Amino acid sequence: MTQGTEGKGAATSTLWDRTRQLAVQEILQTALRLFTQQGYDETTIAQIAREAGVSQRTLFRYFGAKEDLVAGSEERFVTLMTETVHNQPADASAWDALRASFKAALSLHASREEALERFRLVHHTDSLRAAYLGKRVRCQEELLPLLEARLAPSRTGRAQTRAIVATAFACFDAATVTWLESNGQGDILDLYDQSLAAVRG
Repeated sequence: MTQGTEGKGAATSTLWDRTRQLAVQEILQTALRLFTQQGYDETTIAQIAREAGVSQRTLFRYFGAKEDLVAGSEERFVTLMTETVHNQPADASAWDALRASFKAALSLHASREEALERFRLVHHTDSLRAAYLGKRVRCQEELLPLLEARLAPSRTGRAQTRAIVATAFACFDAATVTWLESNGQGDILDLYDQSLAAVRG
């Protein structure tokens, strides 16, 4: 392959990535608008695809399930959380590692407004809330061995490690609900810190 061909291939790949990202963003924005206007359960995939200007097949190529349009891919969420914990410095505490993983998860939202819309939908839609709880349980189980290894020098057992993980997620949920009740005022991580301090204090 010549240098010129390589350059052309790289440009094509970049253009494809940009086109894909634009399509994904258009689908997400359309879905969130329709979910907010008429409700999650009342909005169909066919309607989202039609208004976003794509086929249903294309939509499902980017999003594996309807709930992924709100809560994101479970695989991506779990992978991001576990990789973030794994990549924390060896001297970081379990609490600090978990906080870093929540911060990473929040970065998946394009904006504060988008995060607010998504959290509202999850909080007020039974099917989405159930899907989120299932995702959370799986994430906690994936995080458990990573945190056990981090806590091994202190001889913290599995039951105690599980309690730490569960407490961190409960405090994050409390922070999210408080953030929603204030219509997005403040910072979720600050609210998380306050919730965790109340429990640990």
